[in-house]
Amino acid sequence: MRITDLLKKEGITIGAAPASKAEAIEMLIGLHDRCGNLLDAAAYREGILAREAMGTTAIGMEIAIPHAKSAAVKAPALTAMTVPGGVDYDSPDGMPAKLLFMIAATPDGDVHMEVLARMMQMLMDMDFTEKLKNAATPEEFLALIDEKETEKFPDEVKAAPVPEKKEGYRVLAVTACPTGIAHTYMAAEALAKAGEKLGIPIKVETNGSGGTKNALTAEEIANCDGIIIAADKSVETARFDGKPVWSTKVADGIHKPEELINRIVNGEAPVFKADKKAEAAAEVGNESFGRKLYKHLMNGVSHMLPFVVAGGIFIAIAFLIDSAAGIKGGSDFGTTTAAASWFMAMGKAAFNFMLPILAGFIAMSIADRPGLLVGIVGGYLASTGATFADPFAAATTPSGFLGALLAGFLAGWLLKMFEKLCDRLPRAIEGLKPVLIYPLAGLGIVAVMMCAVNPVMSIINKGLSDGLLWLNDHNLGIVLGCILGAMMSIDMGGPLNKAAYVFGTGMLAAATTEGYQVMASVMIGGMVPPLAIALSTIFFKNRWTAEERKNGVVNIVMGLSFITEGAIPYAAAYPLKVIPSCAIGAAVAGGLSWLFNCTLMAPHGGIFVVPTIGKPLLYLLALAIGAVVGMIMLAILKRPIKEEE
Repeated sequence: MRITDLLKKEGITIGAAPASKAEAIEMLIGLHDRCGNLLDAAAYREGILAREAMGTTAIGMEIAIPHAKSAAVKAPALTAMTVPGGVDYDSPDGMPAKLLFMIAATPDGDVHMEVLARMMQMLMDMDFTEKLKNAATPEEFLALIDEKETEKFPDEVKAAPVPEKKEGYRVLAVTACPTGIAHTYMAAEALAKAGEKLGIPIKVETNGSGGTKNALTAEEIANCDGIIIAADKSVETARFDGKPVWSTKVADGIHKPEELINRIVNGEAPVFKADKKAEAAAEVGNESFGRKLYKHLMNGVSHMLPFVVAGGIFIAIAFLIDSAAGIKGGSDFGTTTAAASWFMAMGKAAFNFMLPILAGFIAMSIADRPGLLVGIVGGYLASTGATFADPFAAATTPSGFLGALLAGFLAGWLLKMFEKLCDRLPRAIEGLKPVLIYPLAGLGIVAVMMCAVNPVMSIINKGLSDGLLWLNDHNLGIVLGCILGAMMSIDMGGPLNKAAYVFGTGMLAAATTEGYQVMASVMIGGMVPPLAIALSTIFFKNRWTAEERKNGVVNIVMGLSFITEGAIPYAAAYPLKVIPSCAIGAAVAGGLSWLFNCTLMAPHGGIFVVPTIGKPLLYLLALAIGAVVGMIMLAILKRPIKEEE
């Protein structure tokens, strides 16, 4: 679908002067409404504002592309506006937006992603964007787009296909980023332009959120000089067996395209071996061990994130419904009314997949498809705490997300080693490996490993509980509050977290003032990590990528709802920075809660059980101080990053 099919001259405003981002959005929505693209302008506005609340749609370079899927849209359409004086649009590079497009998409299909990908490829040409900004009339604006679109996508307008050159593509490339949106296509466009400049035929496959586009064929792979992989997540590589491959981050595809192409042309790329027989040095060898770890980790985190976000919001809605119904707390808070119970069940269903998905896709990134089974089962066993003596985990302690990380990495590597051992088996049973031998051995490996690890977690948990009881018995209340707060945030669902929570609920059952103080310190410690991260993504934006900033806002809801797991994707991605920062902030909050003599009579619910909190204003003050301390620690420990990182 061509951009010129979606954009009418009546939907273009030249020389607009909105005073704010909100006014610019209203003007673009007004253009859609004037062109008859919308069934309900108010409903479409809600979709646009909801998308903006997740993170700015400004992409830098003085360009913004707000977009939304909505049932209020008649058919996919575009509007556009030039703003010579610029408007502040919260751009990641700090530049005002002077060229704005708004995409209206129907709920079915991924038209908005296809249009966005196409526009990104065109807007990477700075001369073209300058011409658009300086267009004098809507007709000139449309003509510029039509000319550029014809140049970029000639196959769509030529009556007969252009025969492919006999020599084919000398260089092939694959681009991908964790979100699969802007950087994927920016790298693809930069590589294509560099190939054109150098006179080297190149084809780029994009692994975007809408799927694989411009896929490389087996014939093209066989005839090329080599392949560039510019990606921040795992891509399919087995097809490149025996070909020179240079693997790097997606940012290099954007900023160093000529250098990457020259590495292939000059024979600097190592030969990739996918048959598992080659030495490790022969595998895409230019990547450091640390970068490989990061790619494996991000493969798990990016797949886990939707489960955390959707499940967490459903659980928060359950608390909100019970709170609105006048429920004051209790062990069944969030499940008392029928509606709340339904949302809680659905939210927990999504949460139950969180750790298996994290471990599964880490292991799959390491050991390819056979790794998926070992990772998912390992993550599940970490979440239940199964042991040899108690395989159904009737009375054991879960290993939490730290156990899931261990399962993903260790099980993936162990299975990869097993695959290499299987290379010595007769070729006659080659077909049995993926359907029988690898799954069977993989299940055995991960089952034995996790059943051996989980008892250690139980021993740790018992020791921690005994230590907490000793502190309580010796009237070391503030110290106990600090320790409980820190424990709730260190492993976010693991043995430390569970030990603190079980201790807190046990003290709650004693129905004493000290018991209520313990529960208050426990809950506030679990609320701090998501809030500290959310505040950091808002006030220290240069520490986080655009995707991390977008998802950080959701952590406000999770933190206030006492859903610590919202911080897990960030803790998994940056454990040495996020975990200490959150633990210190949570310790401060837990200690202050005890110092202020705050009490809590409910085992869960966050701000939705404020009526059950003694001295609620001081409790909220302690929570705010702890979250700010965690935010400041993150600012100290986590260095600023470049936007392309």
